[in-house]
Amino acid sequence: MLSQLFINNIAVIERASIDLEPGFTVLTGETGAGKSIIIDAIHAVLGERTSKELVRTGEPAASVSALFTGLSQEDLAVLDSFSVPREDDNSLLVQRNIRLEGRSACKLNGAPATVSMLKSIAPRLVGIHGQHESYELLSPELHMTYIDSFGRLEGLLEQYQASYRRLREVQRQLKELNTDEGEKSRQADLLRYQIEEIQSAGLVPGQQEALTQERETIRNSERISTAVEAAKALLAGDEENSGVVSGLSMATEELEGIASYLPPLSETLQKLREAGYLLEDAEAVLHNVTVDFDPAALDALEERLDLLHKLSLKYGDTEEKILHYLADCQEKLRRIEFSDEERARLAEEYEAEKRQAIFLAKELSNKRRDASEKFAKKVKDELKFLNMPGVEFAAQIERVPLTATGCDKLQFLVSANRGEPPKPLSKIASGGELSRIMLAVKTVLSGRDKIGTLIFDEVDTGVSGAAANRIGEKLKQVSQNRQVLCITHLAQIAAMADHHLQISKHISSGRTYTQVQPLDFEGRKRELARIIGGEEITQLQLDMAGEMLKQHEDG
Repeated sequence: MLSQLFINNIAVIERASIDLEPGFTVLTGETGAGKSIIIDAIHAVLGERTSKELVRTGEPAASVSALFTGLSQEDLAVLDSFSVPREDDNSLLVQRNIRLEGRSACKLNGAPATVSMLKSIAPRLVGIHGQHESYELLSPELHMTYIDSFGRLEGLLEQYQASYRRLREVQRQLKELNTDEGEKSRQADLLRYQIEEIQSAGLVPGQQEALTQERETIRNSERISTAVEAAKALLAGDEENSGVVSGLSMATEELEGIASYLPPLSETLQKLREAGYLLEDAEAVLHNVTVDFDPAALDALEERLDLLHKLSLKYGDTEEKILHYLADCQEKLRRIEFSDEERARLAEEYEAEKRQAIFLAKELSNKRRDASEKFAKKVKDELKFLNMPGVEFAAQIERVPLTATGCDKLQFLVSANRGEPPKPLSKIASGGELSRIMLAVKTVLSGRDKIGTLIFDEVDTGVSGAAANRIGEKLKQVSQNRQVLCITHLAQIAAMADHHLQISKHISSGRTYTQVQPLDFEGRKRELARIIGGEEITQLQLDMAGEMLKQHEDG
């Protein structure tokens, strides 16, 4: 859910930190107070296109931050796919800066992000439905997801999609085989050349690294020999110096003679003995170290490494990758040389996969049709409850060739007036109707879709009285298993909320400022009275507002 929204220098909002709670929250305020600006700010943080006109006059930049908490494992997996850092509490901080000069910037949990990343993640976090925007309902490609969710068809859809992917892969392989004979001959010649070039090199995994080390040893042979001889002299000694090994031996012998008189020396004596053994081993190793500079051997190494380098530029930067490329070339050549047999095998496999995909697509389509009828009936019942009794709502399904989602094209149709045939939502419904239709849809889908926060912008436009009460009841119902935010002008709806935020503006030093303030019971009572009667609030209006609040608290 959306736990906190921080707005800085967005239009008339100089600075606002808004804490949001689970359940049903309403935002109210006079016309022009800045309610739409809060929606604009949320749009910005969700990756929607923004205008630099949003930046407060006189300021160089604006910013919006949104903290989302309680992310699901599916949400976290999407973030992982974008390499977004994880927080210990599974939260997500989305930040967007809008600058007048230069490029704007986005961040996800502090890591740089792109606007397209925000737009990819946003549909999992917030759904915004208002008079002029109800993107999900106006996007037919999303309608099928509603039906699949309502009918619990996600498992069957996954089975179909796996079969469809296999079908497309076999189709791709067949297409490769069905090239013209001249092209196949050219491909075969190239593959034979590449196979011969790699095989003749006699590659051994790890050889390039080993040869590189050997080359460095030969190149530094003189330095190595000098250092080894110096170390041997220091350890073994020479005519003038006894050496470390001999000196250590003598020290050990001296202490052995007195160790019995001074027991604490026993441990020191043991360490000297162990050091002596280690130095003798080191001396033996150095005695066997020989490095000879052989120009012919170095030339051979250079030639071999040059060959391996050329192959790595063509086929892969390691021997393992080059050998994998070799195996791939051999398989492609085998398919070309035995293309008739391979074509027959793939054609048979293609038909089998096609039958399976068609079977699953038809099963999915049948279940969608059944789910669509039930879904449409439930939505119509909800719309009647929301004072839209004359609305016809249907899910139109057309049969299409196989796609990644099946053999169906699905979109919602609506008729707002009796006697008019249902048409696509984008061509019929008004903004207020769209909001109520979305509310009905979300009520039917309650508990089945994944969005944690729903925002309804003036869903009550054009309604009053009993219809307003019913819209409030539905908003309350939907908020039982998700966070619901609603901008409203109706006291009936505001009274039903769990939380109430008042948006107000004031003028100071010739500038307009907007504030967002949570209201307690008395504050809510005064705000409801203002909504009921206007600026001049009477005691009767206050009493009426108090009764409305108590009624819903008791309920």
